[in-house]
Amino acid sequence: MPEDWSIPATLQAKPEALAFDLDRTLLSVLSLRAEIPDDAYTAAMLGTERRGSAVLIDASGLVLTIGYLVSEAENVWLTSHDNKAVPAHVLGHDFDSGFGLLQTMGRLDLPPLALGSTKGLGVGSQVTLAAGGGRPAALQTRLIGKREFAGYWEYVLDEALYTAPAHPHWGGAALLDERGRLVGIGSLMIQAEAGDNKTAAGNMAVPIDLLPPILDDLRRHGRRSGPSRPWLGIFATEASDRLVVAGLAPLGPAEEAGLEQGDMILAVAGQPVSDLADLWRTTWDLGEAGVEIPLTIQRDRETITLSITSVDRDRSLKSPKLH
Repeated sequence: MPEDWSIPATLQAKPEALAFDLDRTLLSVLSLRAEIPDDAYTAAMLGTERRGSAVLIDASGLVLTIGYLVSEAENVWLTSHDNKAVPAHVLGHDFDSGFGLLQTMGRLDLPPLALGSTKGLGVGSQVTLAAGGGRPAALQTRLIGKREFAGYWEYVLDEALYTAPAHPHWGGAALLDERGRLVGIGSLMIQAEAGDNKTAAGNMAVPIDLLPPILDDLRRHGRRSGPSRPWLGIFATEASDRLVVAGLAPLGPAEEAGLEQGDMILAVAGQPVSDLADLWRTTWDLGEAGVEIPLTIQRDRETITLSITSVDRDRSLKSPKLH
């Protein structure tokens, strides 16, 4: 977040209106800067310098963020509210949830943030979305939805958290419940359904409940245990009730198999697919990374079937130098 920027005072979280010590809680929310090599697979799309936030979740120096900020990062720096900076090492990036896990390489002497749960968090609940930078970066907001999210990059959450109004520096921000516990990590800015057929600028956060089952795996092995999902390298979008290929990962499986931008995806392994979530889940149901994925597409009014040899997405990326 820019040093001279702050949430408008009227929208900032107010300590007197909260049931927890806001200033102490915000000590756990750090600013993050990551440097990515020019030849990294994600450099062209996500950039070689990425900034956002991260959250200290363990006294040993474990830090949680959103994974795209630190994917293939060569150097990561974390800065506290009092401008103390320490380097950090990327332990892992979980593509299924979207979380990224870091380990500090120096002492921060800050209190870790307690983990909460979204199970008792109801739509309409008052929440705080806080980026690194203390109170000026803490937005008082509300939970406006708990529902599925499907991303164009082969990503689905069964239940994502939607908040409004929107925080402009959402990446890796801490979503706090009414007791100041961490219930989500900021991922996106979106146009969210706000009721009465209206939409509002808001944010999507990944629920913290997805972390405990994979935390030990990420810490020890850099990824969750078990087989990896098949990855195709397709960027798809929903347009006029159709699934359209909006882009392709360079040299990815789909591009290598002959899929083209503008192709309409009709079916996976003979099963019609109607939306992004359906497309990705049907693909994943066919097996683990390496499985052949038959796609039925329409191109220039011609129906074509292509077979794509899927891969493990993680194998396309640069691994951390240390572990």
